[in-house]
Amino acid sequence: MKKKIGIVGGISLASTIQYYRTITDLYFKQFGDYYYPEIIIDSLDFQYFTDLENENKMPEYIDYIVKSTGNLEKAGADFIIMAANSPHSVFDEVEKRTKLPMISIVDTVTKNALANGLKNVLLTGIKYTMQSDFYSKGFAKLGMKVIVPCEEHQNKINDIIFGELVVNKFLAETRKKFLDIINSYNADGVILGCTELPLLLSQNDTNVRLLDSLALHCQAALQYSINGQ
Repeated sequence: MKKKIGIVGGISLASTIQYYRTITDLYFKQFGDYYYPEIIIDSLDFQYFTDLENENKMPEYIDYIVKSTGNLEKAGADFIIMAANSPHSVFDEVEKRTKLPMISIVDTVTKNALANGLKNVLLTGIKYTMQSDFYSKGFAKLGMKVIVPCEEHQNKINDIIFGELVVNKFLAETRKKFLDIINSYNADGVILGCTELPLLLSQNDTNVRLLDSLALHCQAALQYSINGQ
């Protein structure tokens, strides 16, 4: 019996839809049937969630996420993933207050980077994520270095995400702008550390190794649902 997946979603609409689609697509690709794992989504208020991040209201921020994990538990989920990178800044605190197992997007990405022999990776995402240290700490534990974009590039990436990607707007000129930013750094890999970024850029667009946080997280969730590990 597959374990039921609980998703803390709505952060944002675009990534939550992609999580659902990716998990089910990965399942069908692997098994070729429709016995998909059951999925429960608790959709948060995206603006309220983002306001808490921007205003650095961490106790309220953690409480809001924990309320969601509690809702998923009550709804019958067997384990939980958070469909965004930024809430993983408080993953440890949320995990301590959540009864169900949780799968970390950071752990998933770092293990993949290590397996691919990467040493210096560029972190992209919203400003909150790029200015936090949860990715750099995770990579440092495994002997890898995270490069953070300059403030000008942080602002440009943040504007791309909130101005376009979260409302399902994906433009060719924006893709080029994002690629120009990536190519200006000496990195052997790039963390797509916002779950909307893989919707803008794929591995076919660049020779630099992309660490698609959304796809890797979905694969880990699917395997846990099937195998319990």
